Amino acid sequence: MFKIMYKKELSPGIFHMDIEAPRVAKKAKAGQFIVLRVDEKGERIPLTIADFDVEKGTITLIFQVLGASTMQLSALNEGDSIVDFAGPLGQPSEIDGNMGTVVCIGGGIGVAPVYPIARAMHEAGNKVISIMGAKTKDILIFEDKMRAISDEVIIATDDGSYGVKGFVTTALQQLVDRGEKIDQVTAIGPGIMMKSVCDATRPLGIKTIVSLNPVMVDGTGMCGGCRVQVGDEMKFACVDGPEFDGHLVDFNNLMSRGRMFREQEAKAKEHVCNIGLGR
Repeated sequence: MFKIMYKKELSPGIFHMDIEAPRVAKKAKAGQFIVLRVDEKGERIPLTIADFDVEKGTITLIFQVLGASTMQLSALNEGDSIVDFAGPLGQPSEIDGNMGTVVCIGGGIGVAPVYPIARAMHEAGNKVISIMGAKTKDILIFEDKMRAISDEVIIATDDGSYGVKGFVTTALQQLVDRGEKIDQVTAIGPGIMMKSVCDATRPLGIKTIVSLNPVMVDGTGMCGGCRVQVGDEMKFACVDGPEFDGHLVDFNNLMSRGRMFREQEAKAKEHVCNIGLGR
């Protein structure tokens, strides 16, 4: 069993949890993920590691309540435990001190998993410019943490309530327009956001890395559920990724596969709601 040491609702439906998992924390690296089960009957949920503390033996998770399983997870409190917590899984981010200027882009809840990558890039000696995107100022997360490990932070909100009015690509274009020499972009967020970033960087020849979170079951490469088309190859996000060259990812296929189980997900969420309401 893995105890919840800390819980906070960052904004409506978005939660921060620190899970006691010392062996996972000891091995964790930027870019990796874990797979958890809330209880014995629960489904396996893949979540990218948002932070890790070796001394405390904890893994930080940031998740949004979207379906039945995340709803169940959000109902747990400090002191409660979850039954399974496997990791760290996946390939860690490629980090070295000779990368130059790296732009780390997080869209929505994607800011959380991009944080340890930006931190590792900064600690290695690279110049880190972070772009944080959100629909409104109220749902922006991790601003203080991102500012602490970035040389510059640019915030973009859809409604213009904070920072640049527009999308993360709007902020990225501002960097290009001012003549910033960008050596690499790392983008994490919704599929459509990562696709837009790649569409913007492709004609400029800027290397762009994305972190994918497709439908995943076992997280070990056995089931094949997380397969993604990358160039001429079929890859498994759980063992070959989760990070890939964004200019080679077939985002249309990725997003189409992500919508495959919407009907089942809606029914499962309704079932959990009904149980919670005592029906």
